[in-house]
Amino acid sequence: MTCGHCKSAITKAVGDLADVLSVDVDVDAGQVAVTTAGDPDDALITKVVDDAGYELTGRAA
Repeated sequence: MTCGHCKSAITKAVGDLADVLSVDVDVDAGQVAVTTAGDPDDALITKVVDDAGYELTGRAA
């Protein structure tokens, strides 16, 4: 992720998922914080990020 377009694309892709309450993309840090109504579906989040043309490299604790 390097620009505002990256931020918008990931925010929209992840934000459109059911149970997602908020998405915070930090382009400079290369991190995405996702708040969900229940347990997050990591596989689904990874899939929509991949489908948007980006790659998740791990999950922060």
